[in-house]
Amino acid sequence: MSLKGKRVVVVGGTSGIGLATAKAFAEESAQVIIASRSASKLADAKRTLGDQVEGYELDFRDEGKLTEFFTKVGNFDHLVITAGDGAMGPFSELPVNAVKEAFDSKFWGQYVTAKAAVPYLNKAGSITLTSGVYGIRPPKGASTLASINSAIEGLVRGLAVDLAPIRVNVVSPGIVDTPIYAGMPDAQRDAMFDGIAGQLPVGRIAQPVDIGQSYVYLAKNGFTTGTSVLVDGGAHLV
Repeated sequence: MSLKGKRVVVVGGTSGIGLATAKAFAEESAQVIIASRSASKLADAKRTLGDQVEGYELDFRDEGKLTEFFTKVGNFDHLVITAGDGAMGPFSELPVNAVKEAFDSKFWGQYVTAKAAVPYLNKAGSITLTSGVYGIRPPKGASTLASINSAIEGLVRGLAVDLAPIRVNVVSPGIVDTPIYAGMPDAQRDAMFDGIAGQLPVGRIAQPVDIGQSYVYLAKNGFTTGTSVLVDGGAHLV
C-alpha cells in the first residue's frame, strides 16, 4: 500500500521515536502533520523535517484542545501516537498520585486522542498507539509501566473490533536511545546502554529509526489489525 499523498498525524512527533516516525512517513511521500506540547520542539522538528510538514502545539491530555486540533486538521488517513510519560519506582514506595499522572498521560492521553480523531479518520486508514516491552517483561520498579502498557494493548484489541474497518495496532518498543536519557551524565548513560546491549540478542540499543519503521509498516499493511508489534531487540527473551 502506497502512502504517497496520504495524510498522517503523528502526536508526539517532535523528538525521539516520534520525530523518527514523522521522518519515515515523509520519506514515503506522505503529508505529515506533527503535534507536540512544546512550541520550541515543534520549530526544531519542522526545521529537521522541512516546511512541507504541518505542526501544531497540543496537550493531548486536554479533550477540548484535541477537538480543536482535529477540526483544524480535517480528514486524514493515519494516526500515530508516540507521546506519553510513564513512572518508575518500587510499588510500595511510588506515590499513587504519580501512578495516576502516568496513566493520565500515557494511557488516557492516547485513549482520548484516538476518540477525538475517529470522526475525521478515513475508514480505510489506521490508528497506531505505543506501549512498551515492560508490559511483557517488567524489571523491578516497572509495575506502573507494566500496567499502563498492558492496558494500552488491551485497548488496541478492543478498538480493532469496535472501530472496524479502521485498523488499530500498537508498537511496543524496548529501550531506545532517545533524548529522554539526555539528563543523565554521559558516562552513566553509556554504561547503562552498554550493559543492556550486552544482554540483548541483537547486541545493541535501538535507535529511533528502528522503531519509526514499525509505524510505517502498520500504516501500509492493510491486513494487520489488533496486533502488537514488539520491537525490543529480543529483550523479552533474556
